[in-house]
Amino acid sequence: MQKFSLDALVREHLERAAAASSPGRSAETVYGGHEHVLRQTLIALRAGTDLSEHENPGEATVQVLRGRVRLRSGDEKWEGMAGDLLLVPPARHSLEALEDSAVLLTVAKPR
Repeated sequence: MQKFSLDALVREHLERAAAASSPGRSAETVYGGHEHVLRQTLIALRAGTDLSEHENPGEATVQVLRGRVRLRSGDEKWEGMAGDLLLVPPARHSLEALEDSAVLLTVAKPR
């Protein structure tokens, strides 16, 4: 069994994102990977930075751990703040940090 402190990882990656000259983000897979169906990735974004529009990776959620973010798909958008869980739409989408933010992206990819 392994245990992770998400609070500690959030602090670490927000510091890394702040120190990064470009693009102002930091990420780490905390569980899973290519050999697993489930993957959880902590992503820290500085205010005003984003994950540009990309394809849906499979069934996915974004849990906002700190800050505020906007998930956008086409003409639709959803805002989330710490404690919110956003369901990623099954379409191209982007994620923007409205303030310094950290999220836990959970993806289940079919084998």
